[in-house]
Amino acid sequence: MSDQSETLGSKLRARLPERLPSRLGVAVSGGGDSVALLHLLYDIAQAEQVELLAATVDHGLRPESGAEAARVAEQSAQMGISHEILPWHGWDGEGNLQDRARQARYGLLTDWARRNDLHAIALGHTADDQAETLLMRLGRAAGVTGMSGMSITRDQDGVTLLRPMLGITRQALRDYLAEIGASWIEDPSNHDLKFDRIKARQALSELGPLGISAESLARVAENLAQAREALAQFTRDSALKVATVDRGDVCVDRSGFVQLPEEIQRRLVIGIIAWISGPGYPPRRSAVDQAVGAVRDGHTLTLSGCLLVPKGDKTWFCRELNTVALETASPHEVWDNRWVLSGPQTRDAEVRALGEVGLPQVPDWRALGKPRAVLLSSPAVWCGENLLSAPSADYSNGWTAEMAPQWPEFYSSLLSH
Repeated sequence: MSDQSETLGSKLRARLPERLPSRLGVAVSGGGDSVALLHLLYDIAQAEQVELLAATVDHGLRPESGAEAARVAEQSAQMGISHEILPWHGWDGEGNLQDRARQARYGLLTDWARRNDLHAIALGHTADDQAETLLMRLGRAAGVTGMSGMSITRDQDGVTLLRPMLGITRQALRDYLAEIGASWIEDPSNHDLKFDRIKARQALSELGPLGISAESLARVAENLAQAREALAQFTRDSALKVATVDRGDVCVDRSGFVQLPEEIQRRLVIGIIAWISGPGYPPRRSAVDQAVGAVRDGHTLTLSGCLLVPKGDKTWFCRELNTVALETASPHEVWDNRWVLSGPQTRDAEVRALGEVGLPQVPDWRALGKPRAVLLSSPAVWCGENLLSAPSADYSNGWTAEMAPQWPEFYSSLLSH
């Protein structure tokens, strides 16, 4: 092993978990970055007795993509690595191509991981990718979270995504591949200036005289990631003081909320909405500021599938009824991605929102002290138009409502936003 291979391998290993899983996935597009990742991980896997499995997503956007994926499969086979090609047929010509392809890629990879009992997948993002991400987010006036760039680890649908090469430059990886005699594919879209990332790449190449490089921007991202973690911890600690979880809803004490720094107010609002509505892109800054103002001033607001309802000196965050009004599930199945209702076997029973029809059938719902609108979107068990149970409204009749196993605990979820 050359000095360069050893240096890159050490840098990569330092950003991987201390104890690797017995089986590890790696995404390989065939480009220089991912091919280098495959070779570097192969050496680590051999040394640590880890089984390495590879996958290539074939987006089918270029005529040669199928042959390129087959080439990666051949390279993997020569190394004794199990490989699978994951085709995508979802592009209909509408919307943002790069965003749609990215979402499809992660979906296909996580599905592949679950089929193969893989709990983690390594991705080939580099210091250059991190730097380009920061430049693009700078153009959107991003805050600390946005400017902290891509994280080294991230959960995606129950699979851990690993980015162990965020401290390694694209050129260093190509020099390594040339040294070991490995070939890679150059995607022509990497030179197409219609894509923002390629514009950022070109801009980065012109910032050298200012001392701004891929390495320096990657270090900036790491510094801001530490700041992001500190803010997340402060947000969680603040939530423990001003926010209470009540059967899937979150009640915020307004007097305590207004005393928090504005940044923590925004983070808490984003975290609550994400916990209730589920993962996805956070709302825009202007919408978050409106929500913060609604809490401070005691106004009602809907945002990202959530409803903010003031009552007394509190503001309740709950699911918006219109978002779940048509959602149905069988008992013991997941409803609205986060609820499982269990109870006695009942023919034709169905889980739906309590709604306007169900609430009048709940005796003494006012004694709960929760706003009427909050109860409307809570899960209930129905048989036709007859309400059998509304566990969240203290009308159980032998039924229970539990959060789905994959749904995170509220306060700890704030550490990931």
